[in-house]
Amino acid sequence: MFNFICVARFPKEEEQNLEDALPKGFLERIGYMGRVLDEFVPQSRILNHPSTGGFISHCGWNSIMETAAFWVLTIVMSIHLDQPMNARLMVELGVTVETVRDDGKIIRQEIAEILELVIKETRGENLRAKVRVINKNLKSIRGEKMDVVADEELIQLCKNITKLK
Repeated sequence: MFNFICVARFPKEEEQNLEDALPKGFLERIGYMGRVLDEFVPQSRILNHPSTGGFISHCGWNSIMETAAFWVLTIVMSIHLDQPMNARLMVELGVTVETVRDDGKIIRQEIAEILELVIKETRGENLRAKVRVINKNLKSIRGEKMDVVADEELIQLCKNITKLK
């Protein structure tokens, strides 16, 4: 049993060694507490496992749908393309917390504080309750209807952002 599984994926054109990408001594420090992988993992199987308590996600659409389907609390760390918009949607729906980066770099203290907030504080319970509602709603719609609902939510979010400017 592990406390965490971290998957670090690199662009296909980059030849990157996992140990070189991590802070010096990181793998030794975590020992058997966790696993850091640079290969494909069956994300849906991991998210569906009963001991999975949370997920730090890049916020791709499939990850959003899987976390909602399996009632997994998510902390989002968007990178590019549709991910920032997906993250904003999830934050607006009240089902996730987004991390802040410093010039693109992950802030260790920020991650620790958010984990503490969602695991031990009341806010985590509120997020879980909202994820359960989203899960129930997703189960009531399937296929094309889901895309229509997502499109409607994104349109509404864009309208709200425009009003704020």
